[in-house]
Amino acid sequence: MIVISDTSPITSLAAVSELDLLRQLYSKILIPEAVYRELTGTSTPVPGSVEVRRFDWIEVRQVTNPSLITVLLEQQLDEGECEAIALAIELNAELLLIDERRGRAEADRLGLRITGLLGVLVEAKQKGLIVAVKPVMDGLIATAGFRVADALYTRILHMVGEVNNLNA
Repeated sequence: MIVISDTSPITSLAAVSELDLLRQLYSKILIPEAVYRELTGTSTPVPGSVEVRRFDWIEVRQVTNPSLITVLLEQQLDEGECEAIALAIELNAELLLIDERRGRAEADRLGLRITGLLGVLVEAKQKGLIVAVKPVMDGLIATAGFRVADALYTRILHMVGEVNNLNA
């Protein structure tokens, strides 16, 4: 299974010490060079910067279609999102991990199968890799600055059986 990731799923999961969920779910994650640069190119280390250098299951790939990146940049996406989408198209990826609304909309428009961080957590819970989604979501909100609307937060917990009804 070819799975491409944008920056935010990696930084967010690394911030709450759950990055290994990606390996457990997908075996290998491919990231474009722009995502690698976003993770490693700052003077202050960001969550995930050490891991992308060290883990052999995170592999950096070069995008070979610069004209597609140019078109995507015109959609006001950042370079990491553009390259992640372009790489997913080039490699005919089965899944693109991306959280930003504009990037998700563009990837969806281009016919890519996408999921975000919350989708990863739901899948991890369904496969028994985590006991509960709520503490991980709460950690993401508190530690990684992850934003999730209250209604979506409740809907996710309902979906995984961690709340009995939507009014809880």
